[in-house]
Amino acid sequence: MKDLKKYAIIPATPEELYLALTTEITARLWTGDLVSIDATVNGEFSLWDGAIAGRFLELEPSTKIVQEWYFGETDHPSIVTLKLHEHKKGTSLEIRQTNIPDEDYENIAEGWEDPYISSLIDFYTEED
Repeated sequence: MKDLKKYAIIPATPEELYLALTTEITARLWTGDLVSIDATVNGEFSLWDGAIAGRFLELEPSTKIVQEWYFGETDHPSIVTLKLHEHKKGTSLEIRQTNIPDEDYENIAEGWEDPYISSLIDFYTEED
């Protein structure tokens, strides 16, 4: 199992970014794909037609989102913590993911860059 840590600057306020990550209709717009989001503690979510699926463990509006991502049968859940910090160019998004199965690590690391982060940046860049 591996852990990952990434940072990205998203050209949106923390409030806007939080809504993009927790609101089904907005997530459909930035992913351009099928999305299902129940933004409540223990509520489940699915992005990119099920390519990413899991449940919400913590929700702190405009500040922090903690999710468990599903990877089939595993003794240690993969936990994703998204922290949103105000930044002069929008929001600094801090991503930490723990317990990534070794065989999935490279795909997950690449997926955070593209499509996840790149889709958010493109979505907010196009709106200006």
